[in-house]
Amino acid sequence: MSGFIIADGDLEHCRRLLAGGSRSFHAASLLLPRRIAAPATALYAFCRVADDEIDLGGGRREALDGLTLRLDRAYAGDPADDPVDRAFAAVVAQFGIPRALPAALLEGLAWDAAGRRYDDLAGLEAYATRVAGTVGAMMTLLMGVRDRNAIARACDLGIAMQLTNIARDLGEDARAGRIYLPLEWMREAGIEPAAFLSAPVFSPAVAGLVARLLAAADHHYARADAGIALLPRDCRPGIRAARVIYAEIGRELERNGLDSVSRRAVVPGWRKAVLLARAAGALAGIRGAAGAPPCEAAAYLVAAVAAAPPPEGPIPRGWGQRLVWALELMDRLDREHASAGRSADPGRFVTVNVN
Repeated sequence: MSGFIIADGDLEHCRRLLAGGSRSFHAASLLLPRRIAAPATALYAFCRVADDEIDLGGGRREALDGLTLRLDRAYAGDPADDPVDRAFAAVVAQFGIPRALPAALLEGLAWDAAGRRYDDLAGLEAYATRVAGTVGAMMTLLMGVRDRNAIARACDLGIAMQLTNIARDLGEDARAGRIYLPLEWMREAGIEPAAFLSAPVFSPAVAGLVARLLAAADHHYARADAGIALLPRDCRPGIRAARVIYAEIGRELERNGLDSVSRRAVVPGWRKAVLLARAAGALAGIRGAAGAPPCEAAAYLVAAVAAAPPPEGPIPRGWGQRLVWALELMDRLDREHASAGRSADPGRFVTVNVN
């Protein structure tokens, strides 16, 4: 296999799909070399179609069944007669993406559409793994990296970003009838979930829950740091910048007194610029827990990548020192759901708005 091949018409369709509903992603994708921008665009287009099918379709079970069939056909090399499906099939074949990763993403989207709630942190991490950890793993494969530890740490980064989003969007989610905080945490703090949903109000007890969730996110960010050194050298600055900027949302929450019910944490543009400058010089020597076992919720994804045969040809490498596309991947839902009066989950795929 000499290189990434995708029909020009199919790729253009994917670009138009994303440009029409995600200006931030479209702008960011223009900063990527074609060898990365093309497969990333095709991958994300399928993710977007899947989310729309599940979230907006009348029959969620039917939508999931239909998407599963499309996934089967893509992996069989016989994609549905649709530009997005053909482009997606080309990506998974070229980069050796195991079926378990996009299948897990579909499962997470279905959980979200069903309004699923989580009793404990382990359950929430299982959700975050599906809607965000999968994206980190797939983007790592697009970089040409299949190392078990790198995949595990990429999942950590996706989980951390998703937990950050949940902490930031607590009030928006509640007003939309959604709750992601572990239910046992809420009850331990003396907060009845149903009562909070009916009248979301900030309180010291709520602040404690936000702090607890940010601590869990920081744990995953720290684990993710060790994986950056396992990436191609020219990918590291962008990934590090993405991680630092996204984690800063948590610090902004802390500056706001941990109130994410009556206000929304936004990282000012000037601070993002400072963080970007610092991130480039903060890469040396960060290895730490690179070899730590994956998060329990993500272990099956790491195993799936390890068991999958590698692609037969060379994988295009190198992003230069560009802003990471994985961030934009998770920001689209965040912005669209917020504008629709519902909360987003980047992560359901994640990205941060770095503009």
